[in-house]
This record gives sequence, C-alpha cells and structure tokens, in this order.
Amino acid sequence: MTLGKSDVVTDLDAASTSTSVMKKLPEVTLAFWIMKIAATTLGETAGDLFAQTMKLGYFLTTIALFSVFVVTLVVQLRSSRYNPFCYWTVILSTSMAGTTMSDFMNRDASAAYLSGGATSLGWGPQGLGLGYPAGAAILISILLAIFLVWRASGMTFQIRDIVTFRGEALFWSAILVSNTLGTSMGDFLSDSSGLGYAGGALLVTGVLAVLAALMKAPAVPNVLLFWIAFVLTRPLGATAGDFLTKPVAKGGLDLGTAGSSAVLLAVLFGLMAYAHVRERRATGSPGAAPEPVTQRAG
Repeated sequence: MTLGKSDVVTDLDAASTSTSVMKKLPEVTLAFWIMKIAATTLGETAGDLFAQTMKLGYFLTTIALFSVFVVTLVVQLRSSRYNPFCYWTVILSTSMAGTTMSDFMNRDASAAYLSGGATSLGWGPQGLGLGYPAGAAILISILLAIFLVWRASGMTFQIRDIVTFRGEALFWSAILVSNTLGTSMGDFLSDSSGLGYAGGALLVTGVLAVLAALMKAPAVPNVLLFWIAFVLTRPLGATAGDFLTKPVAKGGLDLGTAGSSAVLLAVLFGLMAYAHVRERRATGSPGAAPEPVTQRAG
C-alpha cells in the first residue's frame, strides 16, 4: 500500500520556509508494510515471552518494555536522518510495549490468562481487568485526541514529510497508542470472537485488502486509509503471533514464544539490513547527505 497521491500531502510544518528538508521517516511502500507486519508479530511473541513464558508478569514487563521504547525513541529523535535500524527498532519497541500494556489494561490474574499451569505472574498487579471493549474504547479516545492535537497544530500527516521534533513526537505517540489498540483488537479476535487465531488473521487480511483497493478511490483520503491500515496490521501481527505460539489444542502451532521470536527477529533484522543497503544506494554513499525532500503543495 503506497501513499503516493498528492491529495494527502499537506504543507510542511516548521520547515515550510525551507526548500528542502532532511528525511527522518521512510517511504510507505510494500516493503514498509511487510516490515511492519514482521515487527508487530515479533512484538506479540516477544511481549508474551517476557510476561508469560519468563513469568515476569504484565506489570513489570510493561515498565521494562516502555523504558526500552523511551531509549530507542531518544536515539531516533536525535538522529539527523532516516536510519532503518533506528526507525524499525522503535516500531518493534512500541509493538512489544503495546502488547503488555494492552494485556495489563484488559486482563486480570485469573487462570484464563496464565500459561503453562502458572498460578501467578511476576510482582505487582497483574491486570486491571477492564476487558477488551472498555480497553479499546479508552485507547481509541486517546488516539483520536492525539490526531485532533496533530491536526490543530497544522503539521503534516504525511510521514515522509515529518521533519520536526514536535511532528515526530506526535507521530510516535500515535504509533504507541495504535499498536496498543491493535493488540487489544487482535486479542479480542483470537480469544473472544470465536474466529480463533487463523480466522482472526484471515479477517484482518481481508479488511486490509479492501483498504488497498480503496486506494484507487479518489473520494477516500489516502492518509485516512494509511492510519486505519497501520492500526490493523497490529491485530494481524497479534493473531499471527498467537497462531505461532499457542498450543495446538487452542488452535495454534505451539512453536513457543522463544523459538518464534528468534525466527521473527532474524527475519526483521534481515529486512532492516536490506532497507539500510537500499537507503545507502539511494543517497549515493554511506557519508553522503540524503536527497532533499522538496516541499509540495498540499
């Protein structure tokens, strides 16, 4: 899914007086979506690995993974140009943190959410027990509030043209909340809808296919389709991750969180290395300045 239509490109924010800007975020191409799905699937399996398999619990794991997100975000914000390793590491950290944040919000300490016959997980409160509908409603409200602030600021929603600290801060806030929301949606499809892991993944894939078809419809803003798709790739990753790791009796492949996470990490690392090579070729040399992104009329 590529956001190439000029109708979704708005004026650059604080850099609008300049004729060129430094690119900090990637182009939205098919490769972008493949890496997003790989990162979100790994986020699901890795989050479950720490919280459930290693029995750290949702509370401690959420604190630890949110701290990792902050560290990776600082590195990304301090970067002067687009670096695939920095960018996708932040995406991965938001997916992992979003997994346990969602679980902590929606679940409780009942046996239904414990794995391997465990009687408890980690230290501290193991879940607020809000349930998926209430948790999703809260997250949707937060995400809408971020978008309202973003729109009121007058800054662009087109990610390739986000070049200021404030723009990136809004972007990554939306990413963190959308990945947490997507986890809630994926868990609802897997656990409560009756579709199961494979059925939930197929449903989300079908909706994404419809969104891809709507890219050709001039009446539908591509920026809206992008953010809907961005949210939906997270439940796709959540259901795919559960399908890989959950027991066969529950409809999964029972590959385990550790093995699945290791394979997915290798795949994502390979994709990041490929993206890095392509970025270096596009900029001419390892030390060359990146091609300027010229301001376009919105």
